[in-house]
Amino acid sequence: MFTQFVSTADTISKASTLVFRIGTDAHLYDDPDDVNLAPLLDSRFDSEKCEALKRLLALIAQGVDVSSFLPQVVKNVASQSLEVKKLVYLYLLHYAEKRPNEALLSINCFQKDLVDINPLVRAWALRTMAGIRLHVIAPLVQVAVSKSARDTSVYVRKCAAYALSKLNDLQQEENTSAVEEIIGILLNDNSPGVVGAAASAFNSICPNNLSLIERNYVRLCESLPDVEEWGQITLVGLLLRYVIAKHGLVKESIMGSSRSSASNYFKADVSSISSMTQKSVVVNEMPTSEMMELVIRSYIERPDEYFSWTSHRNGSFSRLNDMCFTSTESNNDVRILLKCTSPLLWSHNSAVVLAAAGVHWIIAPKDQLQRIVKPLLFLLRSSCDSNYVVLCNILIFCKTMPSLFSTHYEDFFIPASDSYQIKAVKLEILATIATESSMQYIFLEFQDYVRDPDRRFAADTVAAIGFCGQRVVNIANTCLEGLLSLIRLESFTGEQNFFEEEARVLVQAVLSIKEILKQDPVRHEKVIIQLVRSLDFIKVAGARAAIIWILGEYNSLGERIPKVLTTVLKYLAHCFTSETSETKLQILGAAAKVLLYAKGEDRATIQNVVAFILKLAKHDLNYDVHDRAQFLNKLLAGVLVSKRQDESSTSAFKESPLVAERIFSHQRDPIHEEPANNRFYLPGSLSLIVLHAAPSYEPLPRPSSLPLADNGQLSDLGRGMGGSDNSYETDDSETSPGSVNEHSSSGYGSQQSISGSSFSDRIGESESLSDCVRDTDPLVQLSDDTIAYDRQDGNSSSINTLSAVGRSRMKHIVSSDQTSIEDDYSNRSSGISNAFISSRVKPKSYTLLDSVNGNGLKIEYSFTSQISDTSPLLVCIDVCFQNCSPEAISEMILVEEESDKGPVSTETELVVTERASSSHNEVPTLFPMKEIDLLEAGEKANRTIEVRFHHHLLPLKLALWCNNKKHSVKLRPDIGYFVKPLVMDVKEFLNKEAKLPGMFEYVRSCMFSDHVPELQMDEYSPRKDVLNYISQILAVKILSNTNFFLVSVDVLEAVDPVNVTGLCLRFSSEILSSGVPCLITITAGGKSLEPLNVTVKVNCEETVFGLNLLNRIVNFLSELPSS
Repeated sequence: MFTQFVSTADTISKASTLVFRIGTDAHLYDDPDDVNLAPLLDSRFDSEKCEALKRLLALIAQGVDVSSFLPQVVKNVASQSLEVKKLVYLYLLHYAEKRPNEALLSINCFQKDLVDINPLVRAWALRTMAGIRLHVIAPLVQVAVSKSARDTSVYVRKCAAYALSKLNDLQQEENTSAVEEIIGILLNDNSPGVVGAAASAFNSICPNNLSLIERNYVRLCESLPDVEEWGQITLVGLLLRYVIAKHGLVKESIMGSSRSSASNYFKADVSSISSMTQKSVVVNEMPTSEMMELVIRSYIERPDEYFSWTSHRNGSFSRLNDMCFTSTESNNDVRILLKCTSPLLWSHNSAVVLAAAGVHWIIAPKDQLQRIVKPLLFLLRSSCDSNYVVLCNILIFCKTMPSLFSTHYEDFFIPASDSYQIKAVKLEILATIATESSMQYIFLEFQDYVRDPDRRFAADTVAAIGFCGQRVVNIANTCLEGLLSLIRLESFTGEQNFFEEEARVLVQAVLSIKEILKQDPVRHEKVIIQLVRSLDFIKVAGARAAIIWILGEYNSLGERIPKVLTTVLKYLAHCFTSETSETKLQILGAAAKVLLYAKGEDRATIQNVVAFILKLAKHDLNYDVHDRAQFLNKLLAGVLVSKRQDESSTSAFKESPLVAERIFSHQRDPIHEEPANNRFYLPGSLSLIVLHAAPSYEPLPRPSSLPLADNGQLSDLGRGMGGSDNSYETDDSETSPGSVNEHSSSGYGSQQSISGSSFSDRIGESESLSDCVRDTDPLVQLSDDTIAYDRQDGNSSSINTLSAVGRSRMKHIVSSDQTSIEDDYSNRSSGISNAFISSRVKPKSYTLLDSVNGNGLKIEYSFTSQISDTSPLLVCIDVCFQNCSPEAISEMILVEEESDKGPVSTETELVVTERASSSHNEVPTLFPMKEIDLLEAGEKANRTIEVRFHHHLLPLKLALWCNNKKHSVKLRPDIGYFVKPLVMDVKEFLNKEAKLPGMFEYVRSCMFSDHVPELQMDEYSPRKDVLNYISQILAVKILSNTNFFLVSVDVLEAVDPVNVTGLCLRFSSEILSSGVPCLITITAGGKSLEPLNVTVKVNCEETVFGLNLLNRIVNFLSELPSS
């Protein structure tokens, strides 16, 4: 029927391809230019729009730039078709960052979709809005996420949790308190899917704010089995960290069982600890209790603490008191966590099993640890990659507690199909868990492994045999016999040249014997004799060198070894010239040791042989051998001289044997090994596999380091949370979005997202898109963190409230043109004048480059209120360069990351100034700074740099050049300095405030506690002093973090002497780029000796700027005072 398909193989192949393409979108990738997409995007039919959008996405997948279609795609964002809407969202996610102005046109439609009746549409809109990654809409995204966190749909709340991480990356640590509050709401959700997503957001945003876990601990534990698998992994880790931080270590667990010996172990001298760590496998030579202490230190100490030798002497575990330990019998939280993680040990996901096993390993009683053995062994039936990860975790368990897996040694026998990495780990596990009863079976396995074609694995097996001989003393003789038999094998002792792999096995056999001999050399004198006799037929340099070292080290041992020394030395002298450099160095060392301990009639012969060897070595072509011979010749001069010369030898010659005996003594000081070789990491972590601290790795928190929540009102203040307790309850009832925990607030509609008239002019807002959402309800009310006020006659509510009490009872303590006040406040007015406040303002300093990363150069910067002489649009920043190194640093200059280093010329300054002043270029621009030619050790140098930020809040990437080296640094902008002071009086302030109502007013509340420590310590009694002090603290706090003008401070006189209600501060400024006024009103209420409830109100025409500024002010006001 289809003759064209059966003629040739080529046509058959084409036919098959056509058949498989039926019903798919594969045709979209064929001939991308054969369709005119513009008419399809403007079509009235959704099917044609879908076809065009699919072709656009296919072109994007092929790497074609189709951003020119963005305006036409944006018009379709308001489509009622779910398929079209979904495709438009995908397109916008790809090009929004590249074409921000056009992408911002769709924000109104996103806000409309956020209140759609379809939860899928709401979720898609939220995901797209958070994924656009435009910093200018970050405040709107935050409000949308806050609203979606209370949505009635589980899927929308889950998307809100995932959007939090994107929002946090976008805001760069701005407004973290509000984000953490949303996380608290989601953690209290009834849906396990939402809880898992919230745990991931918590882990990436605020992993150390464990007080959020405390409020919902029991519910989180109970929901563990129902959470999705990857959410279980994160949630298990969070719950474990909370238990350790809240209650401490468990006495019955391995973390607390060896506590009795901890103090003795950590108070020991560094040398006693170092003596236990001689090589890479050293960890296993430690007693089990000491091994546990090493694991505990690795789990709870950060790398900088662990790698310091001071911590070995004063380990953190030795400083733990009784308050840092708890018991499973008395602690309900520990029992709940162990009970809820037990079902996870049999999960289908290997990572979940490892996470649950890690919890039991750390906090379960030792007698209950057997429950993790079979689940871990069951995982060994999975893929090779999973096997390796599981085996690495089992290896750590075996090193700390060998008896845990000692009866399951057969599960670690190695099949030939395993990869080398898995073979090596299993081999180390077998050597670690071997006991006297199981050694005979393990030894039979080792005999097969030695004959493995992979000689690298065979060498590892020989090392494992030696390690077993060190651990189990009773089988040391058996291991030695097997190793000696291995050396005597014909394949190793022939005259032929060895391949590198074969030589490795022989060398490892000798090294294993060497390690076993160290345990009890007196019992194994015959073994040393056999090794020395094998020198005649062992030709591998490494093996010969090891045997010669053994001979020199134990030359005076027993009765047989001293008798063969003369013969062996003559043999070594005879073949000295034909040996490798490695062997020659060992011959020199062994000869020196033999000479120092030689006695009797053979002493003279040994002197002559050693002198001959030294003479040969001094003429050797290798510099190491030559220099070693010269050194030994001087060192042994007093021993090599004859008796006649000895009588007239100088005192230096008489003292040289004492120095030589000290150097070659059998009792040497132990070698100090770096603690990094014995570093362990938490079970299930990536760091445990890669053997170093991977990015974002965090050890366990300090035991019992979490403060009590009941006593911690200040803890909540530190997170900037001023809401009530029930703000964390999720409303699952059938209510419309936005009905949960909302106050009566100012209107914040969808048009507000385009941030006022000036912002609309900048992005060229289209009338069609504005009309489509003009009549819709507002997206969200700023309710969670906002206290809004009703307005009467155009005045702010704070003023109306004061009017209700009576303006005659108000006294202006501060005004722009007032330096003194009347009546009984006259003595205190000077303390709150503008001049006095300015003298106390200290701008906050930030680190641009620390001395560690800067090779001794430390750079700090702070924003100043100075107005630039170059351009009024530039922000001035003071930069302090400090040389902390002992050497001078030259040619220091800060330039933009993309710029090349070069001298600052007048022409360059003009170009940059023109670029900085241009209103069309929105890229942050750095005005060139003057280069610092030289900075001596300990000196400081200050420079003022000028930057045009264009309202960008992302870090400005700079390049620091010093000593002709480049260091990449990031300068983080502060929106509080994107303004300049605007001088006005109270009347003018109130008039301007009345002209900025509704959508130009943004309000949030927080808790302020900077005044509490000082007042509680000094116990201020006069009310005037208290109000005066609190006013000063608030004013200094604002002016130290922003560039505002203090207009006035109003105080409402009340009957209660400790009531601060009515305190009001006003600040004014104007935006550098546009000259738009920005007004700040701060009102405080509460008791003077307690944290105050502070309300911050911003009035500004530019919506986005006002919201960002409001978040910034709330953040630094809610910070806890530094101790």
